[in-house]
Amino acid sequence: MATVSTAPTTSRPTHPSHRPRTPRRGLPILGALPFLAPALALYGIFLLFPIVSAIYLSFVRWNGFPTVPQIWAGLANYQDIFTNDTVFHTALRNSVLWVVLSLVVPTVLALLLALALNHRLLGRNLLRSAFYIPAVLASIAVATMWTWIYNPNSGLVNSTLTSLGLSSWIQDWLGDPQIALYSVFVAFVWQTTGFSMVLFLAGLQTVPADLVEAAKLDGASAWQTFRNVTLPALRPTFTVVLVLTVISSLKVFDLIVGMTNGGPAQSSQVLALWSYSQSFINHNFGGGNALAVVLLVITLALVLPYLMWTLKEDER
Repeated sequence: MATVSTAPTTSRPTHPSHRPRTPRRGLPILGALPFLAPALALYGIFLLFPIVSAIYLSFVRWNGFPTVPQIWAGLANYQDIFTNDTVFHTALRNSVLWVVLSLVVPTVLALLLALALNHRLLGRNLLRSAFYIPAVLASIAVATMWTWIYNPNSGLVNSTLTSLGLSSWIQDWLGDPQIALYSVFVAFVWQTTGFSMVLFLAGLQTVPADLVEAAKLDGASAWQTFRNVTLPALRPTFTVVLVLTVISSLKVFDLIVGMTNGGPAQSSQVLALWSYSQSFINHNFGGGNALAVVLLVITLALVLPYLMWTLKEDER
């Protein structure tokens, strides 16, 4: 019976490219601290410290003068603004109304403009720039411009109505308590719609073109294509637009100061302006900072649940 001899085999050296790679550990936190320190310092000085300071001042009685001691008042400032401050209820109602209108009017207008300007049109870039320019203007400059437009004697609105034979529609747009807030809101829409339009335009660039073409080939109408293809792809953009809209609408300040200063008869007062007025005009820093804390809580209560819901939907 023949035997087969087997020669010892030697293992070939593994090519460097085939060697298993050991996962690189992340930079230890202590090693990253020197790089994070400047950003953390700025974050603490310009964000955390003012927030903590405002929360502390909301519990004291103080008129803002360094020579006057701060007296601990507990929840008295919050009790005052909820029970004794009638302007607070007006400002709260106006702020909530402003948020609701902001989520509907400029958002819908921005989306419609983005859908229209996403097509190839003559002068498309010029139109995009024209709609975006108001967003880069200073709010106080916009307020000055619209105050002149609303001038009851020589303003553009009333002059146009007169020339069209609609003299019965002439109003004191900023002097009538019934319409002053809405008149300022028109200026807000004019200023902010362009920024949201740009965000929607950027989001429309991420919509898969092949899916749109496939929907058209399957006989889907324009509305069905928008609802089933374009709208789901714009969900991240909607998140950014809605969050920024809520934040900007709750902290609206410059436009109202420049156009009505909260008047007439506090009819256009909002929380941000009333907090400033209480602190720096009425010298009630405790009440003013309590209003600021209430505004902060409302902002977080509106923004955080929506962000958490959006993140959960994206994980599915």
